[in-house]
Amino acid sequence: MKITLVGAAGGEVTGSCYIVQTEQARILVDCGLFQGGKKSEALNRPPTAANRTVDAVLLTHGHLDHTGRLPLLAKMGYTGPVFGTPATLDMTGLILRDSARLQVADNERKNRKRMRAGEPPEEPLYTPDDVEKILSQLRPVPYQKEFAAAPGIKAIWHDAGHMLGSASIQLVVEEEGKTKRVVFSGDLGPRSAPILREFEPFQQADLVFLESTYGGRDHRSFAETVKEFERIVIDAVNRGGKMLVPTFAVGRAQLITLLLGQMFRAGKVKPFPIFLDSPMAIEATNIYVKYSDLFDDEMKAFIRDRPLRADLKTMKPTPTADESRAINDVRGACLVMAGAGMCNGGRILHHLRANLWKPSTHVLIVGYQGQGSLGRRLVDGEKEVKIFGEKIAVKATIHTLGGFSAHAG
Repeated sequence: MKITLVGAAGGEVTGSCYIVQTEQARILVDCGLFQGGKKSEALNRPPTAANRTVDAVLLTHGHLDHTGRLPLLAKMGYTGPVFGTPATLDMTGLILRDSARLQVADNERKNRKRMRAGEPPEEPLYTPDDVEKILSQLRPVPYQKEFAAAPGIKAIWHDAGHMLGSASIQLVVEEEGKTKRVVFSGDLGPRSAPILREFEPFQQADLVFLESTYGGRDHRSFAETVKEFERIVIDAVNRGGKMLVPTFAVGRAQLITLLLGQMFRAGKVKPFPIFLDSPMAIEATNIYVKYSDLFDDEMKAFIRDRPLRADLKTMKPTPTADESRAINDVRGACLVMAGAGMCNGGRILHHLRANLWKPSTHVLIVGYQGQGSLGRRLVDGEKEVKIFGEKIAVKATIHTLGGFSAHAG
């Protein structure tokens, strides 16, 4: 058996992908997109040559840095199965369709510049057609049940507690009369976070590939972060301020929604307008509802006692651009969750342009902010930023809540 790392190694955090090759088979574990600037994005190409057979692809979870190169396999001619838990496959469809839309839009913008410079146009990395082709090859697998993934290779998925449907994968490889067990942890979730169950470690392995996103660094405690979040919300409501939350559509949007519902149910603050201003987050939330059987016992008890929507009567999804623009006319305290999570695109930019210069505004940074992103510049305390080419004074209060990570420390 030979295992090659073609992502999330050598100084890169993104692009997770392993090639596992035995005498009988060749499989991929994950096939993620490289992200984080031109240098990283230049690595985005098929993880295996067109003339090298791949028998199967196994997915730990649906995030783009673990699934984003799958359409390149389809483009290359791969017609085999892509295995993952049912929730992972639904999330993969949502995330890849959004990625293809962005790939095409970015490519059109670049090609306009190339035309003006007299240069030939380039193709996008992949298109919606490539995405639909690979999505037709998705095959669901259950947790905890071993099955034959490829000749001589069995696989079993355990809950990883990182995002809905996420898993660690153990391969049981039969070769030359010997059995070897190899575990790929995937991204592991924190033990203290609500909604999802905690990760389930495997008890036996000959070799473990452990994804350790934060290395030796640990997070601030989740309980302390929740207390700070509640203090900020109560203070902003009392002062009539607008709260802007740059939100990752999958995971973070659902967590913030739950925390607000818990505050309302406990009477910690009177219900106020909440806007889920992200079509992708709205779709992701529907997928969460579909797979509520994957929630932890505490979350199941919470929604069994009373549906969460009963606590969130003041929450409004705003899928259309007109509904999003109308939020600017709302007076008094309200909270807006909008993408992108690093303020590097999406609807949050419009809300920041309209409100960053107001001292009454609160910006709640609830996720990791990459180097060079607008979110990172706000966290670093810049007093003036450019949004859509316009200088905007930063007079809002910027709050950084570091304990909401979906990764274990």
